[in-house]
Amino acid sequence: MLGIDGRMRRCFLDSPIGIRRAVQDKLTLMIPGPTPVPETVLKAMGRHPIGHRSGEFQATVRRTTEQLKWLHQTKSDVLVITGSGTAAMEAGIINTLSRGDKVLCGDNGKFGERWVKVARAYGLDVEVIQAEWGQPLDPDDFRTALEADSAKAIKAVILTHSETSTGVINDLETISRHAKAHGTALTIADCVTSLGASNVPMDAWGLDVVASGSQKGYMLPPGLSFVAMSDRAWQAYERSDLPKFYLDLGPYRKTAAKDSNPFTPAVNLYFGLEAALEMMQSEGLEAIFARHARHRAAAQAGMKAIGLPLFAAEGYGSPAITAVAPEGIDAEELRKAVKQNFDILLAGGQDHLKGKVFRIGHLGFVCDRDVLTAVSAIEATLQSKGLHKGTMGAGVAATAAALNS
Repeated sequence: MLGIDGRMRRCFLDSPIGIRRAVQDKLTLMIPGPTPVPETVLKAMGRHPIGHRSGEFQATVRRTTEQLKWLHQTKSDVLVITGSGTAAMEAGIINTLSRGDKVLCGDNGKFGERWVKVARAYGLDVEVIQAEWGQPLDPDDFRTALEADSAKAIKAVILTHSETSTGVINDLETISRHAKAHGTALTIADCVTSLGASNVPMDAWGLDVVASGSQKGYMLPPGLSFVAMSDRAWQAYERSDLPKFYLDLGPYRKTAAKDSNPFTPAVNLYFGLEAALEMMQSEGLEAIFARHARHRAAAQAGMKAIGLPLFAAEGYGSPAITAVAPEGIDAEELRKAVKQNFDILLAGGQDHLKGKVFRIGHLGFVCDRDVLTAVSAIEATLQSKGLHKGTMGAGVAATAAALNS
């Protein structure tokens, strides 16, 4: 006899609802956030909460602060906010600028567009440096605007490093160098999908504000954001007159010096953060960057072999995400079919790209198997719909070759 548990299991697996639920438990996230969370991190987060003013929690804050400096490659303050990556970027803007300040904002996607809106919402004088979605920002456009500013009116350059909406990586290093040569302008960088996937040496590149979020390369659930501030940024903080309270970084800096927080933090996310950063330190920065570069090459090779064009300009694909623009195919229908048939979640296009682009996330806790499986699922879905344009298996073969190179 099956017994009660056996009968329930048999019934569960045999029912259509049960099958769907069983598949749901196998969900694979191949989106640019939230990203997969390692079992080690989940277990760390599963602890009972402790007092956020206790000595035990102070030790966790002290440890994670040093780990965050390692990841950012900086000696500067790296502060933790309970909030999203947008909270980190908004904090970076409102803590270093004053009403009426002139800023250059790079806009070549949804998130560059967002920082333009945030800057204008706080009364900043915004000059937009624009590029078409799918194209990188041109560093020379920033250089020209900065060199023409003999009055030194430009107080900051604000841009996104890895533009999540389009899969484009911008040349943050060169743009930051132009800002530094200007002498006055700060570089405020959205590194939400680049930090932990791509090299972002804050001190070496002269970055002043670096913002990121836990649900990306950190391999954590959403809920924490991080703001790293240079000495120049703190000097600007003393002059800043924009309104702020919860996102006022002064109290965060003051309490961080005492291994604490100004407000109640997400205690269990801190446990996960410590575990995730330990995993990253064990792998090493160079190995992390190499893994993400390999997964970018593999995803790109697989899509090209299937005959699906990439959306990002050649040579400017982000190591965190590959955007694909299939011709004559509804990208949303393809994405939904991959989810329905294989329980692999791909990201869709945003705004005017909805239905025209789908995006493969390959950042954080992603391995070779995940990329190979995602490409295989896309290829199988195209074949099932009669949309495969080449030789079946070509995408998988190209992906495997790139992973093994």
